[in-house]
Amino acid sequence: MEKSDNTVDRYVSFEGIKCNQNADLLIGMLESNLNNQLGDDRWHTYFSDKRNQQHQRGHDNLHFIGNQLNMLFEYFKQCEDQPALDLLYKIEQECC
Repeated sequence: MEKSDNTVDRYVSFEGIKCNQNADLLIGMLESNLNNQLGDDRWHTYFSDKRNQQHQRGHDNLHFIGNQLNMLFEYFKQCEDQPALDLLYKIEQECC
């Protein structure tokens, strides 16, 4: 009899991994931080430009996050947003 294991592993299957939902949640956190004027103004300009490019190219939020991992990490770190940092790490480990 095989051992039942509830651990998700993207190298086996994406089943049970909520990549798109978590990406949408993280983008909501990003938008909230930006709307609340958290972080340096340069981040606001940077992410505004990148989000416009995302929409023009038709990329989803997971694609955006995959391309902006380091910048998102630095921004959320500057904002001291630990829940966003935790979710970003989870997305990176499970989905990117």
